Amino acid sequence: MTPPPQLPGVLANLAPLLDHWGYLAVAGFVFVEDFGVPVPGETVLIAAAVYAGAGRLNVFAVAAIAVLAAVLGDNLGYAIGRFGGHRLIEGYGRYVMLTPERVAKAEAFFARHGGKIVVVARFIEGLRQANGIIAGLSRMPWPRFVAFNTLGAVLWVGAWVTLGDLAGKHLDTLYPAIQRYQLYLLAAAAVAIAFLLLRHLRRRRRRSSGPAVDAEKNHGDS
Repeated sequence: MTPPPQLPGVLANLAPLLDHWGYLAVAGFVFVEDFGVPVPGETVLIAAAVYAGAGRLNVFAVAAIAVLAAVLGDNLGYAIGRFGGHRLIEGYGRYVMLTPERVAKAEAFFARHGGKIVVVARFIEGLRQANGIIAGLSRMPWPRFVAFNTLGAVLWVGAWVTLGDLAGKHLDTLYPAIQRYQLYLLAAAAVAIAFLLLRHLRRRRRRSSGPAVDAEKNHGDS
């Protein structure tokens, strides 16, 4: 029997899960993540696609199961938001990192961008998990939600399964390269995070100093 492929980096931690549960792991994690529970559904999907590329799973089965699980999970989230309403989110939302403030911002975002955000939300961490719930809270018409949600699921699964499958087929070449350059990649990521953090702090400082500057101007004019 062919030994399982060695997955690179953090994906290696998912190898026992995929070896034991296979397609059920993909279905379960993607479904649960998509109605608001913060589990690594996307990571499991990528790992399963790599497994498929290495010949351990069927790539078409992985894609079909992931699309179905994603659509069903988001529809459950939609039902939670539509019928549970803000009262349910205010009572239990904090357990899945959905605070009233975050929900209010997300609802305003949905109101501005409509159906297209349902598609784009698939690719954004945080919005992907809250996508269906926020659409339900916003009372987006269900047929419209289903159409955009299904399109987003197909694009999201298609992108990750294609990349994962391709990586799995070239794992023997990619894995040594990843090991060789991972320190450089981590250093680049650390620099990028530090830059973004500094920019965020500078913006906060400007916003907080703005009212003080205006107050001084008004005081001087008077």
